[in-house]
Amino acid sequence: MSSTGKARGWLVLAASAAVLGGLALVGLPEPAPVTPRPAPAENAGLAARLPAPETAVRELLARRQDAIRSGDEAAFAATVDPEAPAEFQQRQLQLFHNLQTVPLTTFDYRLDGAPLPHAPVPAADGVLASRVALRYALSGADSVPTERPLGYLFARRGASWYLTDDTGVVPDAWRGPWDFGPCEVRRTDRGLVVGHDAKAVDRVAAQLDSSVADVTEVWGSGWAQRVGVLVPESPEELRALVGPEFAVDGIAGVAVADLVDIRTKRVEGARVVLTPRTSVELPEVALGVVLRHEITHVAARAVTADGAPMWMLEGFPDYVGYRKTGLAPRDIAPELARVVSEVGPPLRLPTNSEFHQAGSRLDVTYQQSWSIVHYLAGRIGEDRLTDLYRRMATATTPEAAESALLETTGLTSPQLLQAWGEDLPRTLS
Repeated sequence: MSSTGKARGWLVLAASAAVLGGLALVGLPEPAPVTPRPAPAENAGLAARLPAPETAVRELLARRQDAIRSGDEAAFAATVDPEAPAEFQQRQLQLFHNLQTVPLTTFDYRLDGAPLPHAPVPAADGVLASRVALRYALSGADSVPTERPLGYLFARRGASWYLTDDTGVVPDAWRGPWDFGPCEVRRTDRGLVVGHDAKAVDRVAAQLDSSVADVTEVWGSGWAQRVGVLVPESPEELRALVGPEFAVDGIAGVAVADLVDIRTKRVEGARVVLTPRTSVELPEVALGVVLRHEITHVAARAVTADGAPMWMLEGFPDYVGYRKTGLAPRDIAPELARVVSEVGPPLRLPTNSEFHQAGSRLDVTYQQSWSIVHYLAGRIGEDRLTDLYRRMATATTPEAAESALLETTGLTSPQLLQAWGEDLPRTLS
C-alpha cells in the first residue's frame, strides 16, 4: 500500500520542469576476450558439455553481486555481454559506479521463475530471459532487506554467459535511483537520503532527524525510527519509484512499502519519495510538513489496513505534519474556511471515494480531514487520538470503524460531525 501527501493551499506550487538528463558516457575497460564460436557441429557438442543455462546464469549473477559488493569494476564488466550495443555496456558501467556511492548492507540476485519469451539476440549461442529478484537493504534505513523484480536477458557466447539486456523482459521491472544517474547520498542519525541533486538532498537531510523525532513524539517509539528518503530528479524517475497508480503531477510526496503484513507487523522497503518540485521549490516550513506527514505514514504502516477510513488515515499525518508549524487553522485550511464562510459546515465526514478527486475538491477533503483530527486532539488529547488512529486504521468495515470511534471518544459519527461543525466557525475565524 502507498500513501500520498497532497500539496494543499499555500503548499501548491507550479510543477517542476525537471527532465532526466542522459547518463554520462564513460570509458569501458577492455572487454573480456570472447571465446571463439565453434563450428555448428562442434557447437552442439559444446552445449551438451556445458552446465544448464539456469545453473550458469545463477553463477553469473553471483559473480555480478560479488563484484558490486566488493567494488571490483573489472569483475563486474566481465558479466556484461561484450557484443551488446555500446550504449548498454556504458550504461551498465555507469550503474556499477552509481551503486558504489550507496551504502548497502544487503545486495544479491536470484532467478525468480521459469524462462520467459524474449527477443532474439544476434549471433548468440544460447539465450535465457528470466525474472530476477533483487534483494537489497539501505544501510541506516532498512532493518530488514526488501525485494524488487527485475527482468534480465542473458546470452551465451561460446562457453560463457553474459547479461545482454535489462529492459523489456517483464513489464513491471523495477528501477532504483542508481538506474537514473550518479547518486548523492546523505546519512543522518535517523535515516538516509538518496537523490541526484546535492542541494535538494542536503535540504531534505537537514530536516530528516527532527522530523523523525516530531513523529515519534506523537506516535511513540514502537517503530524503527529510521527512514529512507528518495529524492528523484524527474517525473520518469518518480513514476518508476512509486508505481503507475499515482498521478505524479498531483502529489508532494508519497510513502511506499514493498511488503506489509499487518498480522505480523512486518514492513519491508518503506520509503518516503518526494517529488522533484517538493525537494527543490517548497519553503522550508512546507517541506517539513510534507516530511512529517509521510514519515507518519511510515511509522504507522504496520498497523494500517487497506479500506480503513481515509479521513483518519490522512488527517492524522496532516495533524502531525502541521503540529509544530505555528500556523493558524485558517492558514492551514483556507479552502475549508472559505466553504464554511459561504455555505456553512460540511454535511458529512469525508468519504474514502472523495480522496480520489482532483483539484480544489481534493484540497477541501484533506483540509476537512486535518480539521477533524485537530478537533479531536483538542477534545480527547494526543494519547487517546493516537490510540484512536491505531484502532480505526485496522478497521476495514464501517461497523468496526464506528465501534472504534465510539469506544475511544464517546461519540458516534453523527455526533462527531455535529460537534466538529459547531466548532468550525470559531476555529477558522
